[in-house]
Amino acid sequence: MDAICDKTAVELVGLLKRRALSPVELLDSCLQRIDAVNPAVNAVVTLDAPGARAAAKAAEAEIMRGDDHGPLHGLPILIKDTQDTKGMRSTYGSPILADNVPSADQASVARLRAAGAIIFGKTNTPEWAAGANTRNPVFGATGNPFDPMRSAAGSSGGSAVALACGMAPLASGSDTGGSLRNPAAYSGIVGMRPSSGLVASDKRAHGWSNLSTDGPMARNVADLALMLSVMASDDARDPLAYTLPDEAVRGKPARWSPPAPVDLKRLRVAFTADFGFAPTEAAVRRVFAQRVARIAPLVAQCREGTPDCTDADETFAVLRAALFLSNHGKNFRERPDMLGPNVRANVEEGLSYSLDDYARAAAAQTRIYRSYQSFFASCDVLISPAITLSPRPWSELYPTEIDGVPTRSYFHWLALAYAVTLSGHPALSLPLGLDEQGLPFGMQIVGPRGGDAIVLSVAAALEAAFADDAELRRPIPDLARLAAAPPLSAAPGFRAWD
Repeated sequence: MDAICDKTAVELVGLLKRRALSPVELLDSCLQRIDAVNPAVNAVVTLDAPGARAAAKAAEAEIMRGDDHGPLHGLPILIKDTQDTKGMRSTYGSPILADNVPSADQASVARLRAAGAIIFGKTNTPEWAAGANTRNPVFGATGNPFDPMRSAAGSSGGSAVALACGMAPLASGSDTGGSLRNPAAYSGIVGMRPSSGLVASDKRAHGWSNLSTDGPMARNVADLALMLSVMASDDARDPLAYTLPDEAVRGKPARWSPPAPVDLKRLRVAFTADFGFAPTEAAVRRVFAQRVARIAPLVAQCREGTPDCTDADETFAVLRAALFLSNHGKNFRERPDMLGPNVRANVEEGLSYSLDDYARAAAAQTRIYRSYQSFFASCDVLISPAITLSPRPWSELYPTEIDGVPTRSYFHWLALAYAVTLSGHPALSLPLGLDEQGLPFGMQIVGPRGGDAIVLSVAAALEAAFADDAELRRPIPDLARLAAAPPLSAAPGFRAWD
């Protein structure tokens, strides 16, 4: 099922700029792929084909005139449904906003559009992005592209699946406890959590909190770097995106794209299967050990180690609950029946904590951050599995146990991701073949403070090193099988909340 939409974003941008490809032709290829495959996985939940065609025709005319409207000029992009898009339905997966049509783009979307991107649809998410299993009562569940009855993870599950299936060359996501990295790992694509403040936000309720960020998703590292180069920006509304007098801290877009070459033979790599606390299943540990064994001969040093993440579970739980209390406390009090179990559980947890609990969590986060600074004095990058277990059925609200041991909460199984979230360091999930169940395996690459460019360079080098390796290169779903599959909407429990 090879088509124009399967080409990389970098290739497509080149074709568009050389007038060897029309934006209309490219958009039509993406829409045809959505029409063929989306019923089986339910990744794209809103489309504006007429508006997108009008934008594509306008971009075509501009390109033919020689106008250049930015690095994404004429490129179709999908946006996560928790991100506001002007004139396009944005539901957040919640019945409260089922008919919400924003009057303006949020900042990260506006930057993509200003760079020439054609925003043509929205991708599925858990209700209010609260959960690592993409399902909600508005649009139902999203299935894994390698097995539609299994989880696509979340909360950017729709974007990851759409990319894996070639529905768009780029898609947006967001990340608090791994929502850019976890679904990327489950679908065999690349997702990156940027350094706090690099992708400026006008939306965070707790502006000084580093937990949540928007970020890019793509099928390879170069495409992801291209998208990040557009999303990275200053914004006075974001206190974490600060500037010095007349000098933007984030640097120029060229800093991110293309990734700078890196000599793997000079690289010092640390690895951990669990950060000292994450409940990583034995099967994931085995696959990760195999990947480490393949990487070790390529680099200067490969040693086991981890920053001190003591109390990370409790710290993340308290800080996350505080965010949910701010965002959803009013709806919880006034119309709890309009909230799903994950949101209610977070608000209830937030109400149970004291200011003393919050103070301890804030202090613990600072200690964990400083532990990362000490740790990275002796290594260039840290690698781990991206997620603690292989995909399970999406009918499971969340994994209640891992290898027979109960999990502590609905997000405890995301500990490999939030161990990094707490530090604010950049992290990327790189697809490295399949696991023991024949499903995608993602490896997390964590960089030093502000080391987004380092993460991109190392990921690109490893991607290139294994590009011709049938075992370790990016896996691709069977699109013909998906096109012939029954619609996911016919599956029992498709729209269930729990």
